[in-house]
Amino acid sequence: MRELIIDLDAIAYNLEVMRKRAGGAKVCGVVKANAYGHGMVEVARKLEDAGVDYLGVADIAEALELRRAGIDAPILAWLHDPHEMFVEALNEGIELGLANEDHLNRVAAAAEITGRLARVHLKIDTGLNRNGATAGEWEGLLRLARALVAEGFIQVVGIFSHLSSTGEAEDLAQIERFDSAVEIARESGLQFELRHLTASDGSMSYPQAQYEMVRVGVALYGLSPFSDNKASAYGLRPAMTATAHVTQVKRVPAGEGVSYGYMHRTAAETTLALIPVGYAEGLPRDASGKASVSIHGKTYPISSRIAMDQFVVDVGNDDVNAGDLVTIFGDPASGVPSADDLAVAAGTINYEIVTRMGGRFNRTYLGQSDLD
Repeated sequence: MRELIIDLDAIAYNLEVMRKRAGGAKVCGVVKANAYGHGMVEVARKLEDAGVDYLGVADIAEALELRRAGIDAPILAWLHDPHEMFVEALNEGIELGLANEDHLNRVAAAAEITGRLARVHLKIDTGLNRNGATAGEWEGLLRLARALVAEGFIQVVGIFSHLSSTGEAEDLAQIERFDSAVEIARESGLQFELRHLTASDGSMSYPQAQYEMVRVGVALYGLSPFSDNKASAYGLRPAMTATAHVTQVKRVPAGEGVSYGYMHRTAAETTLALIPVGYAEGLPRDASGKASVSIHGKTYPISSRIAMDQFVVDVGNDDVNAGDLVTIFGDPASGVPSADDLAVAAGTINYEIVTRMGGRFNRTYLGQSDLD
């Protein structure tokens, strides 16, 4: 009745597009938040098969889920509970992004308990002012890291940060701060392999900041990180198509109100089609009366208020029947509304649209290997 069709081959294709743009840098494929709604394990398997260098997740629980699913690729997790003990992460070979001395000490304790060398990436805050050590904390973090390296508890694999994507001037200032922090680390005698700063947007905009690795998230899923550009401009292919089937149609006279609040009233005798997708599936309520869907290749506005389980489309006198396929969004190259279109209608971004899709949707995967 409701289906998310995930094209894993499109994801592998997008990885190759972004790998070519990375100019020889390693690519960390970001699969946090259930791979932006696409299915973390299935996407990670496809990326691993396609030779991705790293997988990126937000937290250790996500990383452990990947390990339990048999994913062997290097995994980096960077958002941690203040009281995390890190033992299980080290036992499963998870690399850790760290930004404060407390977490470094906890990781060293876990290394001592497990007898495993902890591979860590140190994060400097270059201006996003979220996770990361401040400039004032940086030298102290480096000093502790050097001591723990000398004791044989940790290996510093990389230094990283994250751009704010506010504008070119702000991004360039962050790149300069990052380069300065890296130089301080080098001058302190700390050895590391990787620098990584840019995500999908920065990787496209600032080739000088691709360094040894780039982190690619939304572009993997065939979506542009820029609100004023379409993914097709970068050669990317959208990987998610959201569909449902009409559950009921009815003829109603002119002047009838439709669904909660009568946002729509029929202008003439017409056919109303009921679609069983609502905000419980992640369809934004704010898109009511503004988003459109496709039926038989024709686009229709969502006439009614989007409810928890359903919405209504006024299809006029068109031949629409119960069981007909409705495309809520997909690849605009096929003539259907895109995730970007829905994002504009809801006043949000494409990242949120695909990530929030779930609820009672079933996921169907195209391009799975025989081993999946």
